[in-house]
Amino acid sequence: MEKIEKTTRSTSNFVKILIGSLISLIISIVLLLVISIILTYTDVSENIITTSVIIISALSIFIGSIISAININKNGIINGSIVGAIYMITIYLLSSIFVTGFSVNAQSIIMIIVSIVAGMIGGIIGVNFHK
Repeated sequence: MEKIEKTTRSTSNFVKILIGSLISLIISIVLLLVISIILTYTDVSENIITTSVIIISALSIFIGSIISAININKNGIINGSIVGAIYMITIYLLSSIFVTGFSVNAQSIIMIIVSIVAGMIGGIIGVNFHK
């Protein structure tokens, strides 16, 4: 009986992590849409695109990790980093499918590191949110 309960709890936690990752992706889509509208209809320089994408991704993962960790209420640093990793894997899989000439470069490595760190920090904050 204890083994079934532990398996159910693990599955439930993984679902909560997936929900945090999905929330992160939705927030990113909305914020990237806002940035694209701003770039289209204003004189803002396109030089902000790289920085904007990194900041939006980090912020989205941070929020998704907080939500995930609040619901799990333990192991925030691990669960937050998993949210960041799932987010990045999803983004890179979609990019490799839809973007011709996609490759991992220095900017990609920075984004991966920033995303996992943002997830860790969000997870820590989420776990301690109730306290």
